[in-house]
Amino acid sequence: MEPGNVTRISEFLLLGLSEEPELQPLVFGLFLSMYLVTVFGNLLIILAVSSDPHLHTPMYFFLTNLSFVDICFTSTTVPKMLWNIQTQSKVITYARCLTQMYFFILFTGLDIFLLTVMAYDRFVAICHPLRYTVIMNPWLCALLVLVSWVVSVLYSLLQTSIVLQLSFCTEVEIPHFFCELNQMIQLACSDTFLNNMVMYLATVLLAGGPFLGILYSYSQIVSSIHRISSAQGKYKAFSTCASHLSVVSLFYCTGLGVYLSSAATQSSHSSAVASVIYTVVTPMLNPFIYSLRNRDIKEALMRFSGMPALKGPIVLGLKKCP
Repeated sequence: MEPGNVTRISEFLLLGLSEEPELQPLVFGLFLSMYLVTVFGNLLIILAVSSDPHLHTPMYFFLTNLSFVDICFTSTTVPKMLWNIQTQSKVITYARCLTQMYFFILFTGLDIFLLTVMAYDRFVAICHPLRYTVIMNPWLCALLVLVSWVVSVLYSLLQTSIVLQLSFCTEVEIPHFFCELNQMIQLACSDTFLNNMVMYLATVLLAGGPFLGILYSYSQIVSSIHRISSAQGKYKAFSTCASHLSVVSLFYCTGLGVYLSSAATQSSHSSAVASVIYTVVTPMLNPFIYSLRNRDIKEALMRFSGMPALKGPIVLGLKKCP
């Protein structure tokens, strides 16, 4: 095959999760529901924190950034999938495929870095409470978020620019519901050694490094909590990081599970189905985890929705009971 004929690919076909026509309405309804819950849930977190001056602290500043990234993360993949099901078309242009891959890598990196920054915030709050406001000042918080954006943008640009150098054969079917980096590399018929090396090295550095940072932060947190004498004090200290620990566990466990299962089964379809967990389900669950396990967020959501107007008379009425 001539090189000129190999590289001039104008479009790909996203095979999605299922090719059975009778399942398409079910898949469409399920993903539309999860997408709407994800967007509105994370948007509520952002509005509640922004409208409540009591929550203008480093922890909730990072949480609003995480909620924004989760909205963007899900919006990178799900709307295109829904459009393909609705129009009964699997086509995605070469340019749009690379664009989708770029933003998916970008927001995945931001998720990882923000979770790491939030772990550091909890480490400072519990292990160095007297110096918390000095260490976690507004300048440092903004710098940490900015660095997360810069590193994620540069890494995403690096991966996308390397994929641009690849040549693709006539096989343009992607057995996934979005343009995933690994699937794109597997479709290439040119040498992918550099792509694989960069991908694996980046996984170790940009995913493994932050994960080790999170483990270190929580090892210090557990050690500090263990030194607290009262049970109430231990519970209060642990409750401040329980939500974040739940989100970190969900994100890393599902992401690791996807790649371990895909490596074990060598099935692209199984990998696509498993990836739904960390690309769609995890961002959807994050608002529930933070709102259900965090009293400050629950109170802020009630104030934002006007609930205190109903709450006051009920409390007064209870006080009058003998």
